[in-house]
Amino acid sequence: MTTHLMLMLRSVAALFATFICLIAPRAQAPDLVLHSGKIVTVDDRLGTVQALAARGGRILAVGTSNEIRKMIGEGTKVINLRGRTAIPGFIEGHGHFTGVGNATMILDLSKVDNWDQIVDLVAAAAKQAAPGEWILGRGWHQEKWSKQPAGNVKGFPPHDSISAATPNNPVALTHASGHASFFNQKAMQMAGVDSKTKTPPGGEILKDAKGEPIGVFSETAAGLVSRARRSGGLRRSPDARRQKLRRQIDLAIEDCLRKGVTSFQDAGSGFATIDMFREMAERGELGVRLWVMIRAGNRDLERNLASYRMVNAGDHFLTVRAVKRSIDGALGSRGAWLLEPYTDEPGSSGLETATVASVTRMAELGARHGFQVCVHAIGDRANREVLDIFEKVWGQKRDGAKLRWRIEHAQHIHRDDIPRFGKLGVIASMQGVHCTSDAPYVLPRLGEQRAREGAYVWQSLLRSGAVVTNGTDAPVEDVDPIESYYATVTRKGKSGKAFYPEQAMSRMAALRSYTIACAYAAFEEDIKGTLTPGKLADVVVLSKDILTVPEEEIRDTQVLYTIVGGKVVYDASK
Repeated sequence: MTTHLMLMLRSVAALFATFICLIAPRAQAPDLVLHSGKIVTVDDRLGTVQALAARGGRILAVGTSNEIRKMIGEGTKVINLRGRTAIPGFIEGHGHFTGVGNATMILDLSKVDNWDQIVDLVAAAAKQAAPGEWILGRGWHQEKWSKQPAGNVKGFPPHDSISAATPNNPVALTHASGHASFFNQKAMQMAGVDSKTKTPPGGEILKDAKGEPIGVFSETAAGLVSRARRSGGLRRSPDARRQKLRRQIDLAIEDCLRKGVTSFQDAGSGFATIDMFREMAERGELGVRLWVMIRAGNRDLERNLASYRMVNAGDHFLTVRAVKRSIDGALGSRGAWLLEPYTDEPGSSGLETATVASVTRMAELGARHGFQVCVHAIGDRANREVLDIFEKVWGQKRDGAKLRWRIEHAQHIHRDDIPRFGKLGVIASMQGVHCTSDAPYVLPRLGEQRAREGAYVWQSLLRSGAVVTNGTDAPVEDVDPIESYYATVTRKGKSGKAFYPEQAMSRMAALRSYTIACAYAAFEEDIKGTLTPGKLADVVVLSKDILTVPEEEIRDTQVLYTIVGGKVVYDASK
């Protein structure tokens, strides 16, 4: 028997088994049945069906409503979809899980219109704070304000107004990108930072014409001041620190489930946080399925990787099998590492936030211990360097498609490097909403040619054969998948103008980027990403069909039910 014939027979057998699974009633009644709807399986063999049954946390069968209703038993929970659409649970392809929870515990600066409003918010918080208490916030972005702050340096605000309002409280306000921070005078004094402080490699201290720090610290420079805050936190009891971490996790779970996120790929947590994830997973308390990248120095990775690799712990709620490092910063703070200088700042090409040697060593450790390697790279120089590192570590094997190593963000790529993603099997872990959120300042930063040829080039990457995933980078953006899905299919921001629309994905491709592509990028395509019998019963029911409604209605879509493991964990009606 030829190999070709054997493969054909196996394919026919697999299709027959799937067909039987679709229609055959089971002796045991399912735990859950969804019927009378449009269930988009994202499985090319199954297409769209009317009904789904689940038992024991897995999808039992899909098919017509009449077929699946015959399976209903006395203990089956039944949901009549009434024509509404169900899809596989959204998989957040790159976010910061505890950061999602933490963002709800501090000042939200993402919706302010200008710097004056931030000063007012911080001043009000200072009136309620005890002397010496840190005032924290996140989400400001100087490029998105209606006016520039007085006395700004490169568009960034000076500390004077906030320092005057907070003489007794240190203030730390994280940039929306997470790649820069603002500190007031009190915080800088506590850290011993002044005009004589040297800028560390991979960072920038913004200074005024007199050489005084204005309070804005980019990339590694932020650590000069933030270490003072962290050392204060270490004075809390271990129990208090654990309680805060648990609160962050619980809040993140709640936010994700409310927005239809059933799995979350966490882009970098330390060992103590992973210990908490493991405890919660083993107790059945995690709620959202986590796939975690370890973020630690090479020395700590070498000591701990062997004991921290885990796959599907806590009944498929926790997998730790990746390592993460950032080789550059963000475009908004001009920290993205570019091959040529910034168009709007010719004296800078961005920042190498971790050395090529350090990232190479991390990749070698990942390869040795069977971990995926994930590297944050936004600028075209950063992306090229990471592709080179991967090729160097692989040597002659070139087995990238088997290893599924990832470049996180891959936002700005030189045209010559785009084909390398598909050729090498490197996954482009991207975030659709970043395109429309960043669009207003991409052209000033990069110029028209670089923006057109290499900015958020989803179609070009897909044509290269690369796998492109989706997400939000929460809390950089809201974890809401609907907003990122809309951005992916329209590339339209607040202005309504599309940013190089030829790079937009089709609606089904965008849905795949948020489901099966993310599952593949985590070696989880056999259990997630499609509504295929035998896979985990993670389902989201939507108020609108995002595949067919008019474009302007996509953003109005609400999550009605979130189902994890066949259990309804969010019901919008309650």
